[in-house]
Amino acid sequence: MTAPSPLPTEALFTACDPASLGFANTAELAELDAGRIHPRAVEAAHLGLDIRHRGYNLFVLGEAGSGRHAIVRQLLEEEREDGDPPSDWCYVNDFAIPSRPRLLRLPCGRGAGLRDEMQRFVGEIGPAIAAAFEGEDYRKRIESLQEEEKSREETALRHLGQESQEKGIALLRTPQGFAFAPLKSEQEALSPEEFNQLPEERRQELTRHMEGFHERLHELMAQFPRWRRDLQNRIKEVSGEVLKLAVGHLVEDLKPRYADLPKVTEHLEAVLADIVESGMALRESAKSDEDTESTLFSGAISVQRYLVNLLVENPPAGQRPVIYEDHPTLQNLVGRIEHLVHMGTLVSNFTLIRGGALHRANGGFLVLDALKLLSQPYAWEGLKRALLAGEVRIESLSELIGLTSTMQLEPEPVPLDLKVVLIGERLVYYLLSQYDPDFPALFKVGAEMDSEVERSPENTALYARLVATLARREGLPSLTAAAVARIVEHAARLAEDSQRLTTHTQSLDNLMQEAAHFAADAQADVIDAGHVEAALEAHRRRHERIRQRYQDEILRGTWLVSTAGTHLGQINGLAVISLGENSFAHPVRITATVRMGEGEVIDIEREVELGGPIHSKGVLILSSFLAARFGRSMPLSLRASLVFEQSYGGVEGDSASLAELAALLSALSGVPIRQSIAVTGSVNQFGVVQPVGGINEKIEGFFDICAARGLAGDQGVVIPAPNLPHLMLRRDVVEAVAKGRFRVWAVNDVDEAMELLTGVPAGEPDAKGEIPEGSLNYRIAVELAELAQMRKNFLAARPKRRRRTAKGVAPPKGNPKPG
Repeated sequence: MTAPSPLPTEALFTACDPASLGFANTAELAELDAGRIHPRAVEAAHLGLDIRHRGYNLFVLGEAGSGRHAIVRQLLEEEREDGDPPSDWCYVNDFAIPSRPRLLRLPCGRGAGLRDEMQRFVGEIGPAIAAAFEGEDYRKRIESLQEEEKSREETALRHLGQESQEKGIALLRTPQGFAFAPLKSEQEALSPEEFNQLPEERRQELTRHMEGFHERLHELMAQFPRWRRDLQNRIKEVSGEVLKLAVGHLVEDLKPRYADLPKVTEHLEAVLADIVESGMALRESAKSDEDTESTLFSGAISVQRYLVNLLVENPPAGQRPVIYEDHPTLQNLVGRIEHLVHMGTLVSNFTLIRGGALHRANGGFLVLDALKLLSQPYAWEGLKRALLAGEVRIESLSELIGLTSTMQLEPEPVPLDLKVVLIGERLVYYLLSQYDPDFPALFKVGAEMDSEVERSPENTALYARLVATLARREGLPSLTAAAVARIVEHAARLAEDSQRLTTHTQSLDNLMQEAAHFAADAQADVIDAGHVEAALEAHRRRHERIRQRYQDEILRGTWLVSTAGTHLGQINGLAVISLGENSFAHPVRITATVRMGEGEVIDIEREVELGGPIHSKGVLILSSFLAARFGRSMPLSLRASLVFEQSYGGVEGDSASLAELAALLSALSGVPIRQSIAVTGSVNQFGVVQPVGGINEKIEGFFDICAARGLAGDQGVVIPAPNLPHLMLRRDVVEAVAKGRFRVWAVNDVDEAMELLTGVPAGEPDAKGEIPEGSLNYRIAVELAELAQMRKNFLAARPKRRRRTAKGVAPPKGNPKPG
């Protein structure tokens, strides 16, 4: 086995040739359809939007900043042109049960007409009612009825008085009411003294007659209220007739416009019937000087009860609505009923019902952010109730949690027919699928967007069109082919794969906007590659404070990292730190020590509970590799310790397991490791090196330290061979490699890595299974054999323990006596 050669510069960075793009300026490129970048997601979205059955709502899965909202918006703008026009929805008063407003459904665009016409109607009926009641004809008819009633009462009293007079008794009208008294003559009543002087028989006769007439007067007086009620009913009938004549034509003028809508004409008839029924009350309302709001909430009957509350208005063109609700609280989704304070009391009526996003999106599409929806109390449950029931019932949060006990309005529910599009992270989708039993039935289609696309010539051309489209939407200058090529290279770096391109369009937007700023500073008409490079450099500089602090501490010697010389059981590992949108790496010293033991490999990080489960797994795997390779013919008699030096926080991941294994093998073999080389990679139980993440940042992190101390030509980084497609290194690193001042090696297994790190051949077993003498593996085997022999000798030399017992008495169990 020979040690691998350093990688050529072509393997470290895959450039994009501007000439291969086929254009000079993005002004030549056409807009890009989203379906070309995310074909699978767009196909799934079309399926969910086209199926009209219940439950085929859509969940769009993708990372934040990947253009999810823009793609959904584009798809819905296309879809809204097809399908049935949405309906307008209105609430009107239910005159029989005012607490349950009725719902009217009108064709698209006609709701506003009904609202405006009823507003004019309300404005007209006030003067019409006043004029009708103040008319001469109405006044004469009412006066005639009142005179008739008055005459009827007076005639009845007169007849009673005449009858009593014939019996010698007068009917007198006093301040206290009517009374009967005996007559002395036709015009004069007897005084009490004169009455007492009459004969007893005459007094008894008059008393008997007066009692009889008192009873008849009482019966007559009881008749008067009934006659007056009859009068009021007749006046009401007359008022109704007058109102019907005064207002009926206004209602009849409205009916032809809504002859095709039976529910509307039915409501208009109910309005006319209520006006006729409530004529006198409406007359008082029309005469009142109170403002409209006071009249409306005072409990008195008001003409405002005939208004129409237009809940949802759609444009007459018939396009289906697309509603984006950025703050999806329960009230913003299902609507609310507002209240006003009147005389210290909260009051409401049907005109204060307000629609929510579900009402506005009815017949079309509602787009919600899944995380925002789930973070609002009761909002997710409210949305599910509406979708499961197929109707929107307005409910307040206070009512749901039982804080209100007053009577509430109960508007008629609105039938629901819409598509809900949730946009969220993959984790949210999977958690809902796992833990919410209603979710799979309500959101049957998931449209998953790709995080990267393959970097093929065809996709690179499409990506250039994507860049042009994003620049146009943001109103940015055109880009040259060289600028687009640099953006394509950066997209591969963001994807951490030279053969793939990221679909995170937010990062591209930010980069182009910042590049446009540098182009404007340079008074350039187009964005060139230099402006893009300036934007990337500015981004690196403003995010390098913490990275620079780590580097300073290493260069000052506070953090011990060697980049020259050799050392036994010591190696440079590489750690990645991610902070928001920025990540960087720095070298970290890993050491291993070996002594006689029972085959244990101690992970100090795990022992002090600083090591994560994946890191602990990596240490166990390298322990298994060591036992499998060297412990077949003899027991491992070592005790080894592994530690990240100067580590004061948690350690997680297995990307340092190759470095840890190399340090352990160095300690076992007695062969020192070159400190000018850093190592990254994980290993399996067979010693095969596996790929790791953050490979570019790790190489650049060690390069920056070496460059700050001075590149000597022998420094470099060992990486896993499977990580070769992921290399998209900075230009200064590539240039240093090209000049032979820095190196990168790719290894397939631990033996290749050890040959690079030590300069000693690893040593492969021959056909007889024998390892070449002097090789690294030979030295390890010899060392392990010596440790095994030492342990055997040690155990054999230990004095044997004997148990002493008194004659016939054994020592107590658990407390053996030494022999």
